[in-house]
Amino acid sequence: MFLIRTLHKWVGLILGLQFILWSFSGAMMALLDSDKVSGATSVRESAAVVLPRPVLPLAQVTERIGQPITSLRLTPLGSVYVYQAATPSGVRLIDAVTGAPVTIDASRASGLASAAFNGADPVASVRRVTEGDVETRKLPLPLWRVEFADSESTTLLLSEATGEVLERRTDTWRLWDIFWMIHIMDYTKRENFNHPLIVTVGTGILWLALSGLILLIRAFRPSDFSYVLDPLARARAAIAARRP
Repeated sequence: MFLIRTLHKWVGLILGLQFILWSFSGAMMALLDSDKVSGATSVRESAAVVLPRPVLPLAQVTERIGQPITSLRLTPLGSVYVYQAATPSGVRLIDAVTGAPVTIDASRASGLASAAFNGADPVASVRRVTEGDVETRKLPLPLWRVEFADSESTTLLLSEATGEVLERRTDTWRLWDIFWMIHIMDYTKRENFNHPLIVTVGTGILWLALSGLILLIRAFRPSDFSYVLDPLARARAAIAARRP
């Protein structure tokens, strides 16, 4: 029992520190402005783009793509319409009117991000991302990272294949992400809440609860319940004395 009591004390101290971190990080995530975290106000709704007439016939689209097409979309891209064709080698874009190939380079990515950004601040940097990091998570790579010079360092992540805005990041999101990392105890990728470390801590908490229950039961003596047991005993004695 001495061993259980000693382990319970020190394990409780260690896990108690983790409980403080969980409580603090959870409270901070709840207190941060959800709109700033999601970047919902960072991107404006796309302006309506008039569909040009005539657009390239499908037969010519197939000819210009030059590969088998598994799916085809006619979609606006900035101020123009493009055909977005999925092929075995990846997504191909061509101008819906001229059929000219459309590539999402740094200049076009910057223009698309500026058109989508809900603010007047200029672009601070444009960078092509080929390796995943904490901001890109599981987004398809490569992509363009366009950062603006606003107070939130708003960053739009655009697909290099389609030019679409895949995700929004802000300084508030980056702060929230640190608390998220602490909360789920995933200090590398910040996305897995079912890893060995947290399972170990969860097992430790279960042991702490069971050992605490054992110690609680062993801590009581019959005299601790005398205020309940004594009146019952006296009542039983009085009933027995009245019997013939």
